[in-house]
Amino acid sequence: MSQKVHQFNDIIRKLRKDLFGKGPERIHTVFVENLVVSTLYGNITPTEKFIAGSAEGMKIVHEARTQMIQDLYAQATPDGMEELMNAQLLHLFSDIKIELDMAVSVFIFDKNIEE
Repeated sequence: MSQKVHQFNDIIRKLRKDLFGKGPERIHTVFVENLVVSTLYGNITPTEKFIAGSAEGMKIVHEARTQMIQDLYAQATPDGMEELMNAQLLHLFSDIKIELDMAVSVFIFDKNIEE
């Protein structure tokens, strides 16, 4: 794994740990032109697992996680991300599959960021 990918993953992990109290256990990230695609595994806290024990609870955890991430990135780009990528973050698309404890985030930057 390149140093740049490792540093990018560290930014994501820290942000989610600060926001949810638990960061992902594993992150796989690829750079493609002006996109960064990150797949995050092991995201859900024990409390969220308990809440997600019902269909309604699963929907609540999904909506909360998705909305919190979207709101956070809408307010400000995480510290160091744009400097690391040497590009401006334009958009973030993010979703989580609660039953698989897997999330995907697609970051779109204003220029090619491939190494």
